[in-house]
Amino acid sequence: MGVLVENDSPLAPLTTLRLGGPARRLVTAHTDDEVIAAVREADAAGEPLLVLGGGSNLVIGDAGFPGTVLRIATEGFALDGTALEVAAGETWSEVVHRTVRDHGLAGIEFLAGIPGSAGATPVQNVGAYGQEVAQSITEVVAYDRTADEVVTLSNAECGFSYRHSRFKAEPDRYVVLRVRFRLEDNDGLSTPVRYAETARHLGVEPGARVAVGTAWTAVLLLRSGKGMVLDPADHDTWSAGSFFTNPVLTAAQYESFRTRPGTEDAPAYPAPEGCTKTSAAWLIDRAGFGKGYGGGPATLSTKHTLALTNRGSATAEDLLALAREIRDGVRAAFGVELVNEPVMVGVKL
Repeated sequence: MGVLVENDSPLAPLTTLRLGGPARRLVTAHTDDEVIAAVREADAAGEPLLVLGGGSNLVIGDAGFPGTVLRIATEGFALDGTALEVAAGETWSEVVHRTVRDHGLAGIEFLAGIPGSAGATPVQNVGAYGQEVAQSITEVVAYDRTADEVVTLSNAECGFSYRHSRFKAEPDRYVVLRVRFRLEDNDGLSTPVRYAETARHLGVEPGARVAVGTAWTAVLLLRSGKGMVLDPADHDTWSAGSFFTNPVLTAAQYESFRTRPGTEDAPAYPAPEGCTKTSAAWLIDRAGFGKGYGGGPATLSTKHTLALTNRGSATAEDLLALAREIRDGVRAAFGVELVNEPVMVGVKL
């Protein structure tokens, strides 16, 4: 197919928020070699580089990007027993669907319907409904821009934590090429249902297993009900998914939080190192920002308070103004600082 190079190319259509200005130069690569060559060319020229997959976790500024945007469009899905290798450019939701529909395998079934590319999943340690990719990734093959070589990183070397990884910590070093997973053959059954909402929807107790296809379908229905499955006709899905991560509070921070009025029923989940995770959606709602909040071209989703949406004519600055209002309101009400989940390009929250 060959490399496609476009100048002054619009980026908004390549993102799920449909926001942002143009790229000075847009390069679309279809093979690993083309990806590496494009990265080397940009690095040799000393120009800024933005790697773009499915565009589902980005807020691009209205001024656009002043360097090279590398759109990874590689393909590849190879399954050997329960060992799966996928190219970074594969559509993640289709990867999940194929493992369930065609092979009856478990391990990523609760990550159904998440937009974006497979290569982005280890960067963010994508997770939902009690499952995250760190639980099934065995290796990530990446181009190391510092060493100028292709490297294979084990699960431990990826440094996974809640919505974080080595790739996110060093954003200018690694470009993910391929991701390897170890799935589970449970005779058609899912991994244990860990998320209470999913268990209620399925009518089972947490820890139970259901048919893997049933789990996949349930997650799609739950996500669709929250506007988290892409639909061009539904502006509630013109978002970056969950805009804020769930806060993880130290023991001292949680104790201070619980002194605030109205926090008696705040969700609380154990987190590593004695911390407590609470719900960003709960905080946003209780701080006075309900579903559909906002009177301008950017509003909260009418289906979920964690999604900031473009109603069709929003700019990136419209969206960020709303995000800042919500962040500041939650801080004033509860003393908790919300942190954005999407990557900011050319803008700051």
